[in-house]
Amino acid sequence: MTTPQPVPAPKPQKSRLLHDGRDMFWSMAPLVLACIVLAGLLGMCSFAPSGPGQGPLPNYDLPAAMKADAEALKIPIRMPALPAGWHANSGSRASIDGGRTDAAGRPARAVISRTGFLAPTGMFISLTQSDADEQNLIRWIGNDLAPTGTQDVDGVRWIVYEGGDDVRPVWTARLSGPTGPAQIAVTGPAGTAEYRTLAAATQSQSPLPVS
Repeated sequence: MTTPQPVPAPKPQKSRLLHDGRDMFWSMAPLVLACIVLAGLLGMCSFAPSGPGQGPLPNYDLPAAMKADAEALKIPIRMPALPAGWHANSGSRASIDGGRTDAAGRPARAVISRTGFLAPTGMFISLTQSDADEQNLIRWIGNDLAPTGTQDVDGVRWIVYEGGDDVRPVWTARLSGPTGPAQIAVTGPAGTAEYRTLAAATQSQSPLPVS
C-alpha cells in the first residue's frame, strides 16, 4: 500500500500592502517616463522673452504709419525728430466717445494715434496724439491721475499728471498748428530725460501734410 505523500503547505501570500505597492509602481512607471520625456522636450523648446536692450528690434515703419494716421484720422500728427538710438516699435489707433467738444459746444467723438518707442536705454515710452480734450485723454490713458506740476520743455508748458506708486506719470501739452490744436501726451517706464527728449522732438515738428 502506497503511503500518501504529505501535501506541501501553500506559501504565505505577500502582504496586501506590498502587492498593491508593486502594482502601483509598474502602473505608474510609464507615466513617470512620459513626464520625463515631455519635460526634456519642453526644456529644449523653452522661450525666454527679451529684456530691455536684448533681442532684435521689431521692424516698424514710423514715417508710413504716422502718414497713414494723419490721412485716416484727419488730425494734426507730428512725427518726432528723435536723436540716434531711438527706435519706434509699435503703433495703434483708438477713439473716445464724447472725448472732445465740437465748435457748437457739443460732445463729439475724439480720435487717437499712439506710437511706442524704445529709448537708447532700452526703456519704453509712448507718444499719444489726439483731438481729445485734456481731461478726457488723461482718463483714457489711466485712472486716478491728477495734475501735480509742470515741466518747461524749450518754452512749452507740459502738465504733469501722477497717480499711485505703480502708475506711470503722464506729461501732456496742447500744441497749436496751422491745421488746428492737438493734445499730446507722453508716458511709460522711461525716465524724465526720455520724457523731455520725446516731448521736445515732437513739439518742434509741424503736423504732417494731409492730402
